[in-house]
Amino acid sequence: MSKRNELVPPPLKNDCFSLPADTHWTPVSEALALLKERLQVCVGTETVPLYQALGRVLAEDVLALRSNPPQPNSAVDGYGLCHAEIKEGPQTVPLVDGRSAAGEPFEGALPEGHAVRILTGATVPEGVDTVILQEDVTTDGQAIAFHGPLKRGSNTRKAGEDVAKGGAILAQGRRITPADLALAAATGVSELPVFKRLRVAVVSTGDELAEPGSTARPDQIFDANRPMLLAMIAQFGFEPIDMGRAPDDREGLKGFLDKAANNSDMILTSGGASAGDEDHMSALLNETGSMTLWRLAIKPGRPLALGMWHGTPVFGLPGNPVAAKVCTLIFAKPAMDVMGGAGWHDPVGLRVPAAFAKSKKAGRREYLRARLRDGRAEVFASEGSGRISGLSWAEGLVELPDEAMQIQGGTEVLYYPYSAFGL
Repeated sequence: MSKRNELVPPPLKNDCFSLPADTHWTPVSEALALLKERLQVCVGTETVPLYQALGRVLAEDVLALRSNPPQPNSAVDGYGLCHAEIKEGPQTVPLVDGRSAAGEPFEGALPEGHAVRILTGATVPEGVDTVILQEDVTTDGQAIAFHGPLKRGSNTRKAGEDVAKGGAILAQGRRITPADLALAAATGVSELPVFKRLRVAVVSTGDELAEPGSTARPDQIFDANRPMLLAMIAQFGFEPIDMGRAPDDREGLKGFLDKAANNSDMILTSGGASAGDEDHMSALLNETGSMTLWRLAIKPGRPLALGMWHGTPVFGLPGNPVAAKVCTLIFAKPAMDVMGGAGWHDPVGLRVPAAFAKSKKAGRREYLRARLRDGRAEVFASEGSGRISGLSWAEGLVELPDEAMQIQGGTEVLYYPYSAFGL
């Protein structure tokens, strides 16, 4: 595969997150539709060796450079014959000297009226079009005896029956798996065109935060969001960039954002995303003229500050870890996929019976920390957004629709395992 010049996509528009006039509470479906419509790939491309491609996103379709299998071969251990010479009923056929084994093909063509010993994966010699299983044969080493007839082509694989040379094997936007590496290698591909990894910077904000492991004041809490978000980004297959903790100081936060914008393709912040006195993130984005405070009809979450900082999109997540995780999974993850070249992916959920009861009001979509046990969805005992232990307890989310809903044990609900989001 030849080296290609790096392609650099155009920057995002400064108003890509703007909402229609008079929007108050934005339904989740509308927010996702806006992101899908307005975001685009923002990373360049490169070519990497096969052994470095795991988890990367393909920048273009990949074609087979060689057929698989490259030659006709045997699917079993047995004996190769010419079908036209096989009779009905019991018969004896002399064996030629030699054999065909994987990596050691039989030299020359099979003489008329003879059979040849052949092993699984071995190239089918010229003159052979049918292989009989060794279990269906008796032999003294000089000849074989068996019952006919046999079906023409039995126990053989045609050249290219899996993949033909020049055929598309992997599609643009696909995230490379170990199985994909096997397919690429089998068809002669040694390097792959991929998008550069999306770099996602993470900034925590707030004077109330202390670094885990440090001595925290009584009025402080340890920063739980940053390690969680950095780990999530890495699991998504992107490059996490730790920008540390910013103080509740506008000029100080500005410096953090400047540095993050210079070193990343996307910025995730947590805290300061609403409209309070100490919500400096929202204030700074307002100064750029790109700030949109998405008041989302979602629980947990609600305020999500979106904007551009020196051309870099910023997702201002809620400071609460539960809301920060949910908003990252529901909104930031699909945005990362698009910007990183993987395209938009809706998570695939499961319809399962509930193992809980709840009366849900209309007006917003709800996400409950949940897990499956005996095929039923359990939810965490408390819906309180401050219960971080529920994030660790859960193995996924139950999504409840915007409409009112009465849930009893056995009611069908939609469950998304964390794996549906790439975790």
